Amino acid sequence: MSVITADHALFRCREDFLMRATKRLGLYPSNFPSAFEQIKASRKTIASRRAAGVLLPLLFHVSPSVNHSDGQFVFQLIKRSSHVSQPGDLSCPGGMIHPILDHMLRPFLLYGPFPIISGSARVYMSQREPTIRKIMTLFLANALREAWEEIRLSPCRVRFLGPIPTFSLTLFKRTIFPLVGFIEQPGSLHINREVEKIVQIPLASFYREELIGCHVFSTTDPSDPRVMKSFQSPCLIHHNPDGGEEILWGATFHILTQFLWIVMDYRLPDWRKGRIVQRRMHSGYLNGRSS
Repeated sequence: MSVITADHALFRCREDFLMRATKRLGLYPSNFPSAFEQIKASRKTIASRRAAGVLLPLLFHVSPSVNHSDGQFVFQLIKRSSHVSQPGDLSCPGGMIHPILDHMLRPFLLYGPFPIISGSARVYMSQREPTIRKIMTLFLANALREAWEEIRLSPCRVRFLGPIPTFSLTLFKRTIFPLVGFIEQPGSLHINREVEKIVQIPLASFYREELIGCHVFSTTDPSDPRVMKSFQSPCLIHHNPDGGEEILWGATFHILTQFLWIVMDYRLPDWRKGRIVQRRMHSGYLNGRSS
């Protein structure tokens, strides 16, 4: 297997990696305030955008044959069901911000008996401007609420590590505000109707060159349904334990590789040389209804 040069030893050391991730994310400049202001300004135009907070959950799997500190980190993602838009896509738990409810939940989640932000992450948070802290913690409450609704992930089990720069979608006129959390013990998870299943992808997979491919997405031209248009983007080809495959692409792929770039100085290989994965958008992709 072809492996891109990286310090993989760090992926196997839980506390060392978490310390590095918290520091890198905590010191990285945040564009949350400017992105949020743009969203508020867009409400006065016909191109109004919406804001969504998402949680990027990190887990550490310990091998039964080694000591407690040795194992591997994985991203815990969800596969969207046919009841929602973008069915079949892998994404982070999350959803649209609820201005009233998330404002109400914010103090309970962040300053209650089990604060989500603690340790060095709390120190880095305190060093940011008050406006940034307010917006960041609002979207953290938003993301934690959605994670509870979608997979019953208890906020008490989440240890906040830091934010990732926002990502703006075009098809859905939506801006995503991602926040990273380490899950010490996920407990018993239960998916709702919006989720088909939970998918765990090792961080080390992004360093296996043979798993990086070219995703070709085809759809009809809105101005002429007889014409097909194709778009290319990088993707990760994940092999499930049961032998099946999942394709990670789009916004979620960008968020995960952005995390790796901030924390590990990750560089994406030439994905155009990888395996081609073709997919055609069906009529229910944008609204979740069957084609």
